[in-house]
Amino acid sequence: MQGGGQEGIRTLERLITVTHFPGARLQPLGHLSVRRAANIATGLRSATRGQIACLNLPLARPISEEQRSRVREPASFSMHGPLPAILLEDIRLTLKSAAGAVNILSGVSLIVQAGEAVALVGPSGSGKSSLLMVAAGLEAPTSGRSIVAGEDITRLGEDALARFRRGNVGIVFQSFHLIPTMTALENVAVPLELAGAADAFERARAELETVGLGPRVDHYPAQLSGGEQQRVALARAMAPRPKVLFADEPTGNLDTQTGGEIADLLFALQARARTTLFLVTHEETLARRCHRILRLNDGKIVADERVHA
Repeated sequence: MQGGGQEGIRTLERLITVTHFPGARLQPLGHLSVRRAANIATGLRSATRGQIACLNLPLARPISEEQRSRVREPASFSMHGPLPAILLEDIRLTLKSAAGAVNILSGVSLIVQAGEAVALVGPSGSGKSSLLMVAAGLEAPTSGRSIVAGEDITRLGEDALARFRRGNVGIVFQSFHLIPTMTALENVAVPLELAGAADAFERARAELETVGLGPRVDHYPAQLSGGEQQRVALARAMAPRPKVLFADEPTGNLDTQTGGEIADLLFALQARARTTLFLVTHEETLARRCHRILRLNDGKIVADERVHA
């Protein structure tokens, strides 16, 4: 690569490691072209926290002293038989507010087996999204342990956690969190590129074709409908072939018909890839398409209902 190209790569690496993600140690980025490095850098300059999470880049999460001390502890868990996809043990989350400490999660423990589709339902403010964020490694619990795909993620620092998410976790939110300066194809390719995948664009194109957007790969988010944008977000989440897909109200911003189409696509992708699905939703009909329904209230699981074998 010529000198100008190397400078473009260094600019992108500085942006990633200094501006947004202090201390981040990512894959070498020398495989990127000058133009592509500049394009990614432009998109990341104004990246939201949601976009950063969907790209599986390091987040600056507040971490309690108890959890900080555990980062240096050796792993100490064992189970008979196959490890579950998700194992949460006594997860507690307390956030500070002007009125004092607020308990968001109060000792949540659960097991989700590999390949299961599990819905988390409950009233607004019950802690559903917070529990998903903890399980996905996007929020550090105040105490407790979260083991995902066999890794105790509560022991991982930000860099190691980002690398872990990159190879194991896909995330879809209610908001689409696409980078507006990139096409659908580029949005799906970014996390693959940052992970060092040489075939990032080929995999991104294939995933977009799978979600029915083959003719729209060169369109920008502003040129896509809400349903199409969520299809891009699903393709971005599934392209790295994650072991666990976390979906937080994925149909919440869509009309009934479009939401139904996205729900059909979500479960089709999950079944096709045999990915574990952890779904937060307010919709009972959507929840009943899962194998299990967990009901959360006041930061605690109050019911665990098996729907489908």
